[in-house]
Amino acid sequence: MSARRSTQARRARRAATRGRSRVEAAWREFAASFARAGMVPPAEPGLAAVEAAEGSAVLLLAPRQALTFTGKCRLRCLYGAVRLLGFAVGSHQPALPVFSPATHCSLTLEALPAERPPAADLRQLRALARGAMRAHRVRRQARVKAMARFCPEGAVVLLEHLDTPVTRFLLSHPPLSRLFEPQKKEESIFTSEDAVLASVGIVKCSPERGLLVSESMGLALEELIQACCEEDEGVPVVLVCGPKNTGKSTFNRYLINLLLNHLPSVEYMECDIGQTEFTPPGCVSLSNVTEPVLGPPFTHQQTPRKMVYYGQTSCEQDTERYLDVVKYVFSSYKKEVPLVINTMGWVKGEGLLLLIDLIRLVSPSHIVQMDVYDWKAMAPLTPEYVHLTPGLYTKGKQQAKCKQLAADGGESWKPSEGEGDALAPEYKLLYVHPEFPRAGVAGEARVHSGILRDMSMLGYLGQLQAPDIGAVLPLHSLVPYQVPFSAVALRVIHTDVAPTNIMYAVNASWVGLCRIPDEIRCQTDGPVLLTQTPVCDCLGFGIVRGVDMEKKLYHILTPVPPESLRLVNCLLVGSIAVPSCVLVGQQGVEGEIPYVTSDYNYSILGSGKLKKKKHFKRREYAFECDYA
Repeated sequence: MSARRSTQARRARRAATRGRSRVEAAWREFAASFARAGMVPPAEPGLAAVEAAEGSAVLLLAPRQALTFTGKCRLRCLYGAVRLLGFAVGSHQPALPVFSPATHCSLTLEALPAERPPAADLRQLRALARGAMRAHRVRRQARVKAMARFCPEGAVVLLEHLDTPVTRFLLSHPPLSRLFEPQKKEESIFTSEDAVLASVGIVKCSPERGLLVSESMGLALEELIQACCEEDEGVPVVLVCGPKNTGKSTFNRYLINLLLNHLPSVEYMECDIGQTEFTPPGCVSLSNVTEPVLGPPFTHQQTPRKMVYYGQTSCEQDTERYLDVVKYVFSSYKKEVPLVINTMGWVKGEGLLLLIDLIRLVSPSHIVQMDVYDWKAMAPLTPEYVHLTPGLYTKGKQQAKCKQLAADGGESWKPSEGEGDALAPEYKLLYVHPEFPRAGVAGEARVHSGILRDMSMLGYLGQLQAPDIGAVLPLHSLVPYQVPFSAVALRVIHTDVAPTNIMYAVNASWVGLCRIPDEIRCQTDGPVLLTQTPVCDCLGFGIVRGVDMEKKLYHILTPVPPESLRLVNCLLVGSIAVPSCVLVGQQGVEGEIPYVTSDYNYSILGSGKLKKKKHFKRREYAFECDYA
């Protein structure tokens, strides 16, 4: 294991050295162009950052020069073009929010080399850059300093301090108060440029902490971009798979950003219910992405085109319902733009068989298989392998198309009509071998997956904050919606709860706000209980602040807009709990904290988590009224 880490570190250092050499060569060529024009070239390349105004700075980058950083800011390219996580930002584009927390791989801002301008145009280009700075109210003294380091073939970037309701809400919780600060202080001299960047909200860090694009990753991305832009054989469907901690999420963000350089939008289907990108955890969703993804999931929570709340972060206990949910969401894909599908890191045993079922269901045009060079966690998913290997619910080439699940004759999952050809998929398999430290070692991820899930949920709840910059409002100070028992059906997904105890399970719970096609009808004032878990649209999420048994009301706190809430007629409760920091870390709470106790005996029989297999069909569901 240690030998592999040493190899990865050496590759990272070699990549950084090659990058510095390209920058130095480009600068020498640029300085020569100044001499040919009879002008005095600027100083040698280095990080040039000038304070533009309070909370903003002008950053000048030579061609191919890069800045790897931790922090957050608003970025606007004033001159030239820069690249950030694959997305090219030009001077014609609006300012973009950028988030590079210490919990994730640091972002790298790189200047894209422009075409070499004729010597006669150098003064015009300087005037263009100076005018762009003046238009964005950069101080005259700052403009003079910036133009002394100006490079016509480089880029001029305006960085501004960024403060959003979501980040303010996250940073208000003590465990996350230093989220955008480096976890380890690097030993280096603190320069005046570092002070300027710090005033904006970012800290320069070593290039080795940024994204390392391996050769195999670069080749795979190049082929995928070409396929998506040409569409010679239809609109591509790209499925990304691999073990945990191999960089699937980062690869997906990079691929989406590259595609948005050429296309107006990209579809993204989330099948990893444990680490979701655009929604809180426990969801399978289909999103239309039109803006670059320049941060981790908690910074870009949004409402997908189609979403189903599965209710758990793992599907091991009910794989059949998981496939039903995936099939339901995938049916909304219209095949008008390229689709990127993310999958779970569960690729061993039944997880691999489930992945084969998933491949047959979505019939991708390309599969990106991520795995480290010297530690193969899964077999190569060649078309021949998938064609012959039985899945969890489907069988291989020379076997029946369906598999009986239960000895009692229970109905198994079957492809619908027209899906039979998916059993023999035709796709291009692309291998990507990540080379970053700790790649493929699930237990050595930068941050525990549970913390990342809590951050996504906090990012979602941050939408409850006022849009104007001000003090953070604790959740207990916000007014919840009142929902009558009789207006919504109720279902606990992950376990069986007696009707007499159902309200104890619902109170203080994270709930999916869903819509089922059936009308809610009950002779009493509720509650209305579902006997089986429906596969239905989820419109958002909320926290049940309280249950009023006298008035028969749920008190629900949610950022879902009223026009969408009118469609909600079902509450689904899963195993995903409200982040503990929401319960114990809110400001303004005096006395005993509700719903929290340390007086709990874990040695009591039955106090542990209940696990059981649920290999039976749940195609239909019915209503049940509690008359007690």
